[in-house]
Amino acid sequence: MPGPKQISEEAMVVSRINQGGEELEETQENCQRDSTKNGVSIKSFLWHGGSVYDAWFSCASNQVAQVLLTLPYSFSQLGMLSGILLQVFYGIMGSWTAYLISLLYVEFRSRKEKENVSFKNHVIQWFEVLDGLLGPYWKAAGLAFNCTFLLFGSVIQLIACASNIYYINDNLDKRTWTYVFGACCATTVFIPSFHNYRIWSFLGLGMTTYTAWYLTIASLVHGQAEGVKHSGPTKMVLYFTGATNILYTFGGHAVTVEIMHAMWKPQKFKYIYLLATLYVFTLTIPSAAAVYWAFGDQLLTHSNAFSLLPHSGWRDTGVILMLIHQFITFGFACTPLYFVWEKVIGMHDTKSICLRALARLPVVIPIWFLAIIFPFFGPINSAVGALLVSFTVYIIPSLAHMLAFRSASARQNAAEKLPSFMPSWTAMYVVNAFIVVWVLVIGFGFGGWASMTNFIKQVDTFGLFAKCYQCKPHALPALPSPAPSARH
Repeated sequence: MPGPKQISEEAMVVSRINQGGEELEETQENCQRDSTKNGVSIKSFLWHGGSVYDAWFSCASNQVAQVLLTLPYSFSQLGMLSGILLQVFYGIMGSWTAYLISLLYVEFRSRKEKENVSFKNHVIQWFEVLDGLLGPYWKAAGLAFNCTFLLFGSVIQLIACASNIYYINDNLDKRTWTYVFGACCATTVFIPSFHNYRIWSFLGLGMTTYTAWYLTIASLVHGQAEGVKHSGPTKMVLYFTGATNILYTFGGHAVTVEIMHAMWKPQKFKYIYLLATLYVFTLTIPSAAAVYWAFGDQLLTHSNAFSLLPHSGWRDTGVILMLIHQFITFGFACTPLYFVWEKVIGMHDTKSICLRALARLPVVIPIWFLAIIFPFFGPINSAVGALLVSFTVYIIPSLAHMLAFRSASARQNAAEKLPSFMPSWTAMYVVNAFIVVWVLVIGFGFGGWASMTNFIKQVDTFGLFAKCYQCKPHALPALPSPAPSARH
């Protein structure tokens, strides 16, 4: 008779074989679907993405959008050295917590698949992972923080679209441009899931790459402005406001679980976010450093880098590309909200794209309305980073991983073992605990204080339903001087 240990080992082997067979069947289904007819091969190539490359493009494209234009402003608050060091620090920290989320997703899915739960017509989301591993209270926390963060992120993208296009065409006010782009972004209801963002992710990354290198080269060609000064850092409030913006920059993985679920083999996600972050460094660090070198303290009153660079076809191209990319980012932020709403109203497993699009419209309309009511995303942006991103992206994943594997049996039977560079579970806990304490004190504590202080100082400039927030008044045409009267 085999012993209990042997039976346990055999059960683990069978489980892994079954899991591998399910992955193989899923991959074969995708391959068969993509190769059914020659007429749809191009559509399949552009539309059905689930490889590691698709996930990499999605992560890299989603990580930087409008924030690319505000990082030079953060450098003016932090100074050159702190700006570069904090980008590297928070980029690595963000990659680590994305890795933790991927481990928790694989653990949750492997447990459910052992119970014969099928996810064929169901997209797993972060709050469901927390619910399955830690219970309903964690589900409520994950749902509240994630949905609020993604809601504000979508609103910010709409306002940023209106702000950017105003640099090219100021014949319409920003509120009118918000109407226009709200209608454009509403078309994202027709994109079923992250599985269908293949071409958009590829184009989006190309757009941010162009814009980043335009900012870098244009600043170097322009040279340092006359009398340029680099005073930062000067005040603690400004310093921690800038640090919070960088914390927000590398906290774009509120959609990590949805991107993983769109993959044919989610187990391969482990290091994708880190590789995406390393590429993003090549965009954010040179562009922010070059613009700050050229304009220095002028950036303290110009949060959008486009506003200081001279008008040219190259700049207008960058503005237009960023507008298109913000449409893509709006879709990234809204799609998880679409999924949540579909599950609430019982439409998530509907196969008709048109029916799902109609069901999703109630999500877009309030976002559109909020962007019109509150057009002042600048002061709110850092507050969202400190109060929401700190928990959603850093604290909750770290705590969840510690609690999910707190027992010896959970660690022993984990679907994913320790990474090769981590010597023990104790070291894993030390790293996670450091992230929790650091972000709680520096990000949420000091960052929240600085962001709210800045918010309160600017509250008098706010105006609900503002027609054109922070717009320069148009110069009135000069009146013709009266003709001199003839003397008799």
